[in-house]
Amino acid sequence: METTKNDFSPNTKKFFHNLSEYLDTKLLYFGSIQRSDYIPGKSDIDVDIFTDNEYSLISKLQHYLHLNKKSFKKFVYIIDNNTTYGYKVKYINKNENIKAEFSIYNEKFRDIIVKDHTRKFVLPLYITILLCIIKTFYYTVPILSRSFYIDAKRFILNTLFSPDTNTTFIVLDEK
Repeated sequence: METTKNDFSPNTKKFFHNLSEYLDTKLLYFGSIQRSDYIPGKSDIDVDIFTDNEYSLISKLQHYLHLNKKSFKKFVYIIDNNTTYGYKVKYINKNENIKAEFSIYNEKFRDIIVKDHTRKFVLPLYITILLCIIKTFYYTVPILSRSFYIDAKRFILNTLFSPDTNTTFIVLDEK
């Protein structure tokens, strides 16, 4: 998870390397950057960050990314009856064409989160095709709303692909 299936642009590679150095921690990549349905310049880059002190790490991210504390959303992620907590923040740098979503978790949740994310690295062909279709209708021929796109993607990955795995994602606050 420290490397990606798809390559970054030089600017993006430098950005993530410098961020990792600044935070003094490894960044773990998941989502489409690890699969065939990644669309360079369109898809965001999903990153997990594990720490013993979420608040300190959020403060560092705030400073480095020039984000407001209210940008960080607290959430609950339930995976097969295992309740985890974390924070998410979206980051967009239009000048460098970097779109990322960072998930910050306590170190104690590492194993369950990594297991859940890595199981979605290799998908059956029909799932990949469905993801590519909805991404085409969202990014290229923009006829899908953002909320429909997100719901459809979650349905494909969590219901069609892994019906035996029960996952729930709940945003707790708008901090």
